Amino acid sequence: MNVFDRAIALHEELKGKLRVENKIDIQSAEDLSLAYSPGVAAPCIKIFENPEKVYDYTIKGNTVAIVSDGSAVLGLGNIGASASIPVMEGKAMLFKRFAGLNGFPICLNTQNSEEIISIVKNIAPVFGGINLEDISSPRCFEIEERLQDIGIPVFHDDQHGTAIVVLAAIMNFCRLTGRRMEDLRVVVNGAGAAGIAISKYIGKKDLETPNQQIVKDMIVCDSVGIINKSREDLNAVKKDLLNYTNHENFSGNIFDAIRNADVFIGVSKEDLLHKEDIRTMAKDPLILALANPVPEILPEEAYQGGALVVGTGRSDFPNQVNNVLAFPGIFLGAIRARAPRITLAMKFAAAEAIANGIKDLSRDKIIPPVMDESIAPQVAEAVYNIHMKSLQLQ
Repeated sequence: MNVFDRAIALHEELKGKLRVENKIDIQSAEDLSLAYSPGVAAPCIKIFENPEKVYDYTIKGNTVAIVSDGSAVLGLGNIGASASIPVMEGKAMLFKRFAGLNGFPICLNTQNSEEIISIVKNIAPVFGGINLEDISSPRCFEIEERLQDIGIPVFHDDQHGTAIVVLAAIMNFCRLTGRRMEDLRVVVNGAGAAGIAISKYIGKKDLETPNQQIVKDMIVCDSVGIINKSREDLNAVKKDLLNYTNHENFSGNIFDAIRNADVFIGVSKEDLLHKEDIRTMAKDPLILALANPVPEILPEEAYQGGALVVGTGRSDFPNQVNNVLAFPGIFLGAIRARAPRITLAMKFAAAEAIANGIKDLSRDKIIPPVMDESIAPQVAEAVYNIHMKSLQLQ
């Protein structure tokens, strides 16, 4: 059986990959009186008197809601709430495995942004953080932005998780080659949630992060071609890109864009580039071909074209760019700090921690392997520390 057949057999056998377990057994009347009535009234009163006590007495301080409307699931597209449950269960398993956090799937039978925002606001009391997942662009940007004031971290992983790991890869590519990030010429192909976030992280200056290095020469392409000021088909999110990309207002297609580029980042479609295209880039480029399951170009062909370093989204090749390097530690650190939101400074701290997780840089090892259990604690510590530092500066 192939991996898909084995996955079907596993899911059918397990009837779901998660379960809820009690931390104590109810074996006696005394157990019942402590865990439920009448004893449970005491922590209720304490929380009523001091709402912060909810973190001490309940699951809130260790639990994340994984919220999806099923509109952009993996590479499957808009498959709806029910069909998205296996993915969200898998996400919950990763939270537990790498950060010790409880993750619970909240798959919503609506794709109305206002309804999603209202639902998340109203379920927030029981959760320490909200992981938005597989919500289509550009709706995902507005939903996340409007949930930043609910008092707990809200993080759309499809945007930020990918972008943070990509940023870590670029940091280590610069360390490996001696190049400076501000001197790179970067092309991002794909202007969905991940592509937009990647572009912001590497090209848009953040006032909260004074030491941030940014790429000054970047072009973003979508399915039509290079995003430039002459196009009349751009939505508000793509128009905003032009504030910090394509300063020379180049036009054309992806093949025009990558000429003399140092870095190609693909979050688009399979089999887009070939070795001849890589040869038109600058010497020894970085190729991050992240389309799944088939990347924009396979590593072997990219290396034949002259690439120095190649990363993909797949586990069967070196340099796998996988969100699991980022989101467990980010939520763990933010929840421990009781941060009301995840700031850009925290995200950059996470990227630096991921990059620093590699001690022996090489072309086949510019980011840590996804099963490296040391990464999430390091990311959590970095996120926690940057938040605490921000409190001291207030």
